[in-house]
Amino acid sequence: MFSLTVATEQQSSLPAAAFVAACALVFTVASFWWLNARQGRLKSWEPLTFAGAVTVSQSRLRFPVVLYNTGAKPIVVRDLRLAFHDDELASTAPLPWTSSRSHLRPDGNDELKMPAAFAVPGRAAEQLFIEFGTSKPRHFVPDARPYRVTIEALVGHKEGWRLIVAFTWHADRLVNPGSYIAYRNLSEVVEGAGPDAALRALDAVASSVIAQGGTPEGRKRKDP
Repeated sequence: MFSLTVATEQQSSLPAAAFVAACALVFTVASFWWLNARQGRLKSWEPLTFAGAVTVSQSRLRFPVVLYNTGAKPIVVRDLRLAFHDDELASTAPLPWTSSRSHLRPDGNDELKMPAAFAVPGRAAEQLFIEFGTSKPRHFVPDARPYRVTIEALVGHKEGWRLIVAFTWHADRLVNPGSYIAYRNLSEVVEGAGPDAALRALDAVASSVIAQGGTPEGRKRKDP
């Protein structure tokens, strides 16, 4: 009778032991996947500064971009672009990635790298200074106003452009568009001339483009 009772208790403990072992196996596999094989996404944040120049011959916009890979596997970035999200700019094509720079403020020590694919390691962050723009015969001349823009990327493991970060770009800070200089990307005027100076300067560039037979992109449609 005693041996029969012991055998019954042992048999009843087997399913519980099997359940615990299965849970341990699942936890081990899931932990390995999470730490070593999980595919994440790229995350970024709104830039507080930018550098810009807009002339008849070319436009250049440079933003400090931090890319953080949320997963364990590296993410290959094949290309980047600056896209506009404004009903009045439906015909304005995104600005392509023209170069990568060593720092934000343009100067004589500003290292230039041509666009090239790069990898962001798993659970790591990369700080980049990405330059977007156009050259003649395409003329991008913004209005002196805020624009809703996104930085988008082509990545190695997915098809199509992927949103990296959306933010407001304050083109109304471009008070001296003929010089490639840095600005705070804020709605408030914290130093120097205000939006009126940017309006006059950018309108002058647009007028010069029109006088040469070109069409300035990036501007509000004018009612006939």
